[in-house]
Amino acid sequence: MATTEHPAPGRLRAWMLEGLSDMGKGGGHQGPHAAPEPAHQGQRWYRVMCLTGVDYFSTLGYQPGIAALAAGLLSPIATIVLVIVTLAGALPVYRRVAEESPRGEGSIAMLERLLSFWKGKLFVLTLLGFAATDFLITITLSAADASTHLVENPHLNSALHDKQLLITLVLVALLGAVFLKGFLEAIGFAVALVGVYLALNAVVVVVGLWHVATQEHVVTDWSNALTAEHGNVFVMIGLALIVFPKLALGLSGFETGVAVMPHVQGDPGDTDARPTGRIRDTKKLLTTAALIMSCFLITTSFITTLLIPEKEFEPGGDANGRALAYLAHDYLGNAFGTVYDVSTIAILWFAGASAMAGLLNLMPRYLPRYGMAPHWARAVRPMVIVFTLVAFLVTWLFDADVDAQGGAYATGVLVLISSAAIAVTIAARKAGQRNWTIAFAVIAAVFLYTTVVNVIERPDGVKIGACFIAGIILVSLLSRLARAFELRVTGVTLDPMAERFIRDMASRKIRFIANEPDQRDKAEYRDKIEQIRHDNDLPGEDFVFVEVTVLDPSEFEAGLTVRGEVLHNRYRVLTLESSSIPNALAALLLHVRDTTGCTPHIYFEWTEGNPFANFLRFFLFGQGEVAPVTREVLREAEPDRTRRPRVHTG
Repeated sequence: MATTEHPAPGRLRAWMLEGLSDMGKGGGHQGPHAAPEPAHQGQRWYRVMCLTGVDYFSTLGYQPGIAALAAGLLSPIATIVLVIVTLAGALPVYRRVAEESPRGEGSIAMLERLLSFWKGKLFVLTLLGFAATDFLITITLSAADASTHLVENPHLNSALHDKQLLITLVLVALLGAVFLKGFLEAIGFAVALVGVYLALNAVVVVVGLWHVATQEHVVTDWSNALTAEHGNVFVMIGLALIVFPKLALGLSGFETGVAVMPHVQGDPGDTDARPTGRIRDTKKLLTTAALIMSCFLITTSFITTLLIPEKEFEPGGDANGRALAYLAHDYLGNAFGTVYDVSTIAILWFAGASAMAGLLNLMPRYLPRYGMAPHWARAVRPMVIVFTLVAFLVTWLFDADVDAQGGAYATGVLVLISSAAIAVTIAARKAGQRNWTIAFAVIAAVFLYTTVVNVIERPDGVKIGACFIAGIILVSLLSRLARAFELRVTGVTLDPMAERFIRDMASRKIRFIANEPDQRDKAEYRDKIEQIRHDNDLPGEDFVFVEVTVLDPSEFEAGLTVRGEVLHNRYRVLTLESSSIPNALAALLLHVRDTTGCTPHIYFEWTEGNPFANFLRFFLFGQGEVAPVTREVLREAEPDRTRRPRVHTG
């Protein structure tokens, strides 16, 4: 009985944390979109385009309806403005992002490299909040629109009426279950799905254009209505420029396009440092996807606006959230319409899978490394459960309403694109490319304007984003507090002089003195030894000083390099650089114990001042009350008191 008392929890824990031990404490997260190790392996770019296309192209399921609802008769003109912004703005920006982050890190990593210390961490956490908004709303909105296509299908409408919320929750749960089971890179499935979906949309577009061409009054009626409502062409263009931010959902997919970049095959001669072929082919991927989507955006907006009565786009209307499906049923019959519905539901659901994979790559890439998430956050399955529960909450709050979630989705998309435009502007400026700097600055201004207008028009998006940001920052700070005393040095390296000091002391008692360097003159070290000898009643002068310089206190995990030097022909000093003095000292002591087999001793002075203020100094700046924190780090890292290095204060 004793051997089988607790097997289930053990197996459950091992299953939940599967793959966690392989990542290493300092390693990067290898999520569902992780890059293959050799740079030349992977898939052809057009196949990978389909993987990002399930997110990008799936917006055709709801974009024409949302565009018609937002812009009315101006929808085709506003869509043309959107396409111009896509091809002349977002596309050049993300082609540059592909150059700057060829391992799929995206624009957030570019901005992270430009900023340091806590301001950089908080900025990244803010962007992660909007990224979470983008990806999570992709999951919930796509599932909601898939359920709309299911509920509104003529064959199922009576049976599934008023069950859209339940169906959406089931689709989200099914998505989570697939990832708990183990999500494989189903690029082949994505290729087939995208191919069928685009082919069906092409049929609907061709049929729709044929009806527009053969029913001459349709164009005339639209033109007359436009003129009556808005006056001359210049007024229409001006209004289209104002209203196009409401169509920003059509810009989604670029961040995902960069995220799947590691799957692109590239050239056999590509290196991890400079995968030239992968960068070139990713640019082809982004350009081709943008051109295909632009053609569909213009044509679908045109035919849906001209052929569908305006009242059908309103909430409760038959075309609300499913404009192209409405045309498929109306002009090609319920059999073709049902096939179209099935393909739309499939690609919308798979778009949620792409978004979930994006979340699983993005969050563990930053938060555990910042110390702002538990160590288990590097494992896929616990994070899937967290994201699925959040998706349930969002779906319930929005009542599975596609229109209501559009603002939040657009806000997340626009903030990420704006940050990418700012990042490439800074990168071009640092590279001395004046013309590109000006061009990217103009693009960044356009996207910032679009973001601000979208936020003003639909504040729900920034509210949801703010909730995600607040949640991420709160959880991050609490996690950092909980892990404050964790040993977070990933490795210790000693230079030859430092090794010599340790080797010489190993034959005697190993004594270190923790010293905060000041003038580093002879008097400083002489007085320090006298004080330590007096406070601890020690004989002799066989000590080695340890001095830690704090670099970036906001960093959580890093390696430790120890250098030895002899000052004033007498005093041996080990110098270390770290984000935290106590962690660096604890890591050094444990390394010395493990390499020499001897228990080292370290001597401190008490730090004057309020203990709480000293803890805040440690938490924020890596300093503060060093002695007790060093002992606490050692206590957590080494539970066996007999093997624990000795800490002395006086």
